Amino acid sequence: MKLIERTGAPEVLTVRIPGQADVVVSPERQQLIGVRWGKVERRPLNKTLRTVGRVDYDEGKVSQVHLLIDGWIQHLFVDYTYQQVKKGQALFSVYSPDLVASQEEYLLALRAQKQFAENPFADVAAGASALLESAHRRLQLWGISDDQIKALSLRGTPLTALTIHAEHNGFVIEKQARAGMRVEAGMPLYVIADLSQVWVYADIYEYELSRVQVGQVVQVKPTYLPGQIIHGAVTYVNPVVDPQTRTGRVRIELPNPNGQLKPGMFADVEILISKGTGLVVPGSAVLDSGSRQIVFVNSGAGRFEPRQVKIGERFLDDYEVLEGLMEGETVVTSANFLIDAESQIKAALNAMSAGHQHGDRHD
Repeated sequence: MKLIERTGAPEVLTVRIPGQADVVVSPERQQLIGVRWGKVERRPLNKTLRTVGRVDYDEGKVSQVHLLIDGWIQHLFVDYTYQQVKKGQALFSVYSPDLVASQEEYLLALRAQKQFAENPFADVAAGASALLESAHRRLQLWGISDDQIKALSLRGTPLTALTIHAEHNGFVIEKQARAGMRVEAGMPLYVIADLSQVWVYADIYEYELSRVQVGQVVQVKPTYLPGQIIHGAVTYVNPVVDPQTRTGRVRIELPNPNGQLKPGMFADVEILISKGTGLVVPGSAVLDSGSRQIVFVNSGAGRFEPRQVKIGERFLDDYEVLEGLMEGETVVTSANFLIDAESQIKAALNAMSAGHQHGDRHD
């Protein structure tokens, strides 16, 4: 590459950093070698972290059905796993001698309260009311609803079999109940999961974990639904890294009103990361030797100034600028390898020339 010397102008080949020198290239030569330009700009520092996630149940929407009394299951109304149930739907009926006895005690207390309500002795009426309240509370502790207690009062006779209803919408993901089996208090009979909201677990490599924070916006793209995007947010970052895979797990919460996301499915996950605003330079402008990064800045009149810079993260096609450049400066984005070679040659020639001059003075 031929240098164009400007007479009467200040010295152009000024060494800025070791091994580099300014270079002057005519507009014609710039066009010939394909020089292109870019700007140092200040803009939002946003990037997307991509990974794969797995759909799972929202643990806060998984409920267990069990009894508070011992008894025997008489009939199953929901009799297979993954059956969908609605809130209030009958699950099974159970016979319990303890429950029958408690109903009889309640009815006796109810009749006594009515009988002694008009008793002139206040203590007698109060005692009957207290007995009824105690029997009512005991039924509640057995898990009997107020509506069922009201029906018992109107009917006047105890039920030999109590029907247990679902308390939430969802799907039966576990079922231990069998017709005719004896059950004990606390024994899990059904596990019901509401899938109107689900969790997605995604594994993030440890060097990227510091960029992921609770509350970040996430886009989930189910692999079996091309083009569909579901928006959610990061709700939890696991504090432990898997020693085998060197990844940390994050949890994403997603609405699932149509039930399209099913536990066990895989989905593409994009976590949107923002670092606020900052200076960026086109990635193609940076020459990275491993020990330093150099950018050629257009100083005007065909002059290219090598500038050592410090860069941060990459955001799409740009690098974050930490040191060395100012907003609005123009940098070379194409043919900078040729300019870099010429810069190094000129720096070497300058060093040789300076050495000769030093030797001549000693002579």
